[in-house]
Amino acid sequence: MLMQTPQLSGSARLAALREELKRRGLDGFVIPISDEHMSEYVGDYAQRLGWLTGFRGSAGFACVTLTHAAIFVDGRYTVQVREQVDADLFEYRSVPKDTLAGWLAEVCENGARIAYDPWLHTWGWVEALEQRLEPKGITLVPEGSNPIDAVWPDRPAPSPAVAVPHDEAVAGRTSADKRAAVADWLVREGHDAVVIPALDSVAWLLNIRGADVPHTPVALSYVIAHKDGSAELFIAPEKVTPELTRHLGNAVTIRDRAAFESALAADFAGKSVALDPDFAVVGIAQGLRAGGASFAFKQDPTILAKAIKNPAEQAGHRDAQARDGAAVSRFLRWLEIEAPKGEVDELSAAARLQAFREEDPGLSDLSFDTISAAAGHAALPHYKVDDDSNILIPPGSIYLVDSGGQYPGGTTDITRTVWIGTPDGSAAPTAEMRDRNTRVLKGHIQLARAVFPQGTSGGQLDVLARQYLWEAGVDYAHGTGHGVGSVLAVHEGPQRIAKPSGGQAGTGQELHAGMILSNEPGYYKPGAFGIRIENLVLVEEREMAGAEGRYLGFETLTFVPLDRKLIARDLLTAEEIAWVDAYHAKVRDVLSPRLTGEDLAWVERETAPL
Repeated sequence: MLMQTPQLSGSARLAALREELKRRGLDGFVIPISDEHMSEYVGDYAQRLGWLTGFRGSAGFACVTLTHAAIFVDGRYTVQVREQVDADLFEYRSVPKDTLAGWLAEVCENGARIAYDPWLHTWGWVEALEQRLEPKGITLVPEGSNPIDAVWPDRPAPSPAVAVPHDEAVAGRTSADKRAAVADWLVREGHDAVVIPALDSVAWLLNIRGADVPHTPVALSYVIAHKDGSAELFIAPEKVTPELTRHLGNAVTIRDRAAFESALAADFAGKSVALDPDFAVVGIAQGLRAGGASFAFKQDPTILAKAIKNPAEQAGHRDAQARDGAAVSRFLRWLEIEAPKGEVDELSAAARLQAFREEDPGLSDLSFDTISAAAGHAALPHYKVDDDSNILIPPGSIYLVDSGGQYPGGTTDITRTVWIGTPDGSAAPTAEMRDRNTRVLKGHIQLARAVFPQGTSGGQLDVLARQYLWEAGVDYAHGTGHGVGSVLAVHEGPQRIAKPSGGQAGTGQELHAGMILSNEPGYYKPGAFGIRIENLVLVEEREMAGAEGRYLGFETLTFVPLDRKLIARDLLTAEEIAWVDAYHAKVRDVLSPRLTGEDLAWVERETAPL
C-alpha cells in the first residue's frame, strides 16, 4: 500500500517541490511512474508520482514547472485521475492526444531548463523529447539526484526481503544453461557483455525470485552477463543468504547493488556492451560512456527465451491454473448466493476471492491487484477499487472480476463477467447485455480456435476477437492479449495480441510454440456495464494433414465456468456451441478432483451442455 504523508497536503508537496527546483536552478521536472529497472509495477520507494499527486494508477506521468503542473494519463484512467488528483493543482492531460513536449511549449519560456531523473527514463525517451523541445528553446537536463526524494520526508526504504533460489525442477533449465545461451548470443553479436536491468529477466536468468515488488516475485538487482558465461549480480548485501550464494555458484559474482554505477564506469573501458532500449535507463548508458565503453541497443537476449516456456514451465502452469480455477469457482458460487442480498461490496468481494485463493498453501501472492468492478465501474477496464470508490454490488447488475495468483509453478490471470441476480430471482440481464457478452464470447472462441502458420504475429490475429463486435458497430480500446510469465510478471513481453496500428509494442512479434498469452476481448458501455472474458492460452504446434509448412494453434489453460445467464444461445453457431460445451466438459475434468459437496455440484450445474 502506498504510504502517504499526512502532515503535508497536496498543495504543500507541490510547493516544496517547486522550492527545491528553484534552489537547483531548474524550471521544471518530469515525474514518471517508474523505477531504475523500467518496471511496470514499482515498489513503494519509487511511487513518486503517487506521493506528489495522489494518483494510484499504474501508468502515467506528471510534469511540474515553477508556475504550472499537469498529469498525463491515457483513456484507461480518465475517470480515476479526476477522482484522485486535485484539479486545482494539476491540469488533466490525455495521451496520446496531448504530449509532454506540446504542453511544455505552451507553459515554458525560451531558455527553460526542464530536469529529468536519468535513472527513470530510457535513452530513446530523452532523444525524442530533446528533438521536440530544442526548436522551442527548452533544454532537457539530467539531474543527478531526484528532487522528489529531497522533499519526501518519510519516503519508504526499498524492500529488505531476501532473494531466494527458484526450484530448477520448476524452472526447467539451469542458470548455467541459460547463461551459456546468453554468452553464445554475445559472441554472435560481437559484444563483451550485456547489462540486464529488467527485474524479471534477472530472476529468469539466475533462477532466483524475491518479494521486492508487489505481486511480482522479483528482487531489486542488476545483472551484467559476460561472453564467457559468467555473470555479476548487483544486489543489496542484506538480501543475500548462504543458500542463495550456494545456488548461484562460482560463476556468478555477487556485488553490492550500490557499486553498480561505479562498475559501469570502471570495468568496461574499450569494451562493447549490449543494452536493451526498453529497459536500460539513461544512467546506465551514461555510466558506460563515462568509462570509455561503447554500447549498442539490442533486445535483451533473455526476453524471447523467457517468453517461450519449456515443458516443465508449461506443466507448472497447468497445475497453477487448476489450483486457481478451483478457488475462483468456489468464489463465484459464493458470490451467486451472497451478492443478491445487496450486502457485498467491491472490496469485500475482492477480499473473499483472495481468501479462497489463500486456502491453497502454495499461493505466495496475488499476481496483481484484483479488479473488482460492479455496474458502471465494470465499464472502466483498469478500474482499481479503494475505500473512496468502493460501492455495494447492486442486485440486478453485471459484476466483472479480473484477478490472478502466484503459485509454485505458474502465474495466473483470469476475468469472468457474471450476472448478479435479485433475492426473488426475477431480475434478468437485458437483451443488450446478453448480445454484447455473446459477441465478446464469439470473438474469444474464434481466437481460441485459431490455427495459423509459423511467422504469424499477435497483431495479425487481433481482428479475430473483434469481428463480431465490429458487426454491431462497437469495439474495445485495450489489447486482446498480453504475455504472461512463469512465476514472474503477469504482463510479459515481447508477444502481444492487439491492433497493429498506433505503435503498440509487441504486436509485430512472431508467436512461437511455448508462449503463453491472455485471450481477453471485452465491451464497455460507459456508466452502465462492462464485459470481459479472459482465459490464458499456450501457443502449441498443430499437426495438420496436407499442411504446407509449420502451423500453430492455442491450448486453453484456464478452466472456470462461463456465466450461462449472459449467453444468447441463438447468436452462437453450432461450432461455437460445441466449443463452449467442450470447454465446460474440460472444466469439469480439471476441477472435479479439487472440489467437493456444493462447490462441485455448482460446477457440474454451470458446465452442463448448452
